[in-house]
Amino acid sequence: MSQPQALIIDDNAKNVSILAHLLSAEGLESIQVINPATLDAKLQSASHIRVVFLDLELPNVDGYQVLHKLKNDARFHNIPIVAYTVHVSEIQVAHQQGFDGFLAKPLDSDKFPGQLSRILKGEPVWE
Repeated sequence: MSQPQALIIDDNAKNVSILAHLLSAEGLESIQVINPATLDAKLQSASHIRVVFLDLELPNVDGYQVLHKLKNDARFHNIPIVAYTVHVSEIQVAHQQGFDGFLAKPLDSDKFPGQLSRILKGEPVWE
């Protein structure tokens, strides 16, 4: 059985590295997309995605556009897509646009395991 995966879409390599480390500690591999233009290619090798962490501010595209693209892809109909951003003022907009959760950067490494557990159980996390 393949290890469950998390898709991380964020143009900041340091943030991606930190989140990937936290996910690894919880038993999830990460598929990392630093350049949104490579998203389609990365998805071709993804087969066990359980959660998506999506930054709102990306080069040449915003997270809401990527969200709508993923929501229109049948492979993501039952996968939680979590806004993952420093822009905490966007929490209401993220909710209205259809995100399944919201985590503010920087992540709290003490809270993250519980947050991830709740997300993977289908519980909304808006923090």
